[in-house]
Amino acid sequence: MIFRYLATGCNFSALAFYFARGNNTVSKIVADTTRNIWECLKDLYMPVPTAEKWKTIADRFQDLWNLPNCIGAIDGKHIRIQKIPKSGSSNFNYKSYHSLVLMASCDADGIFTTIDVGQAGRNSDGEVFRACRLGRWLDINGLDIPTGIKLPHDQGDIQMFPYYFVADEAFPLKSYLMRPYPRRVLDNKKRIFNYRLSRGRKTIECAFGMMASKFKVLSTPILCVNEETISSIIRCMCVLHNFIRIREGRAYQPQYHKETEMNMNIGMNLELENENNNLPTRNSASGLRDYLSNYFIQPQSALPWQWNYCTS
Repeated sequence: MIFRYLATGCNFSALAFYFARGNNTVSKIVADTTRNIWECLKDLYMPVPTAEKWKTIADRFQDLWNLPNCIGAIDGKHIRIQKIPKSGSSNFNYKSYHSLVLMASCDADGIFTTIDVGQAGRNSDGEVFRACRLGRWLDINGLDIPTGIKLPHDQGDIQMFPYYFVADEAFPLKSYLMRPYPRRVLDNKKRIFNYRLSRGRKTIECAFGMMASKFKVLSTPILCVNEETISSIIRCMCVLHNFIRIREGRAYQPQYHKETEMNMNIGMNLELENENNNLPTRNSASGLRDYLSNYFIQPQSALPWQWNYCTS
């Protein structure tokens, strides 16, 4: 019953008619089963990462998306729900429907590493991140994230560049969280940085897309009157996504592009253009971001096709 509900998104009345059970019975079965699936599978398919696991994730991001020291991509997804009684407008979001926010991080293959469910839909991704457990644990360095290491083939003066997550513009810039440069102040170096960051950041978007394609219940409002049951359904789908992705999923493969003479010339000019720039202070998040953007245009770490994202 539960898999039919998740896969088709049919309402409880249709399930009750199909399985010859009462509506209240179906509701209780869905609540209990999703909670039990989460409890049984979370330690196997969504365990709390260890220091060695973070290093493995970082190596995978480097191999697949050429993003060194990255340990995950973070984003929030609004899960459409039916209005919860007596909830007022707390779950009414900017897209003009009621929702709960799923704040998740994933590895380079689109497998969820952490999730947080239940924040009100009216909150922005940045507000949800600051309030969720992931944001609080990162602030106090409580996730066993290892000490930073030198970037591959880096000739700069930072010997211990910290491990970091990547996110979009809605999130704050932190030493452990890299976000793109604002679009209004872009030059060619910053455009390349944004492109390189987006190569890793798209993994969380792909994870949400794969989950939505498997579980059609996400295509319609989740019809439950109990917020706890809705959270159980969302957590169940996340751990089942990992279960399917690990056991039957197709692993990503590195992609290679042909380099052209024009692209290489642009890269050489940009490199000389930034050669004598004074790098900012290293003890700030913006300084680390600027250091990484300079690293991406160095010959030993540049991608041949990244110069296509320059405008001059």
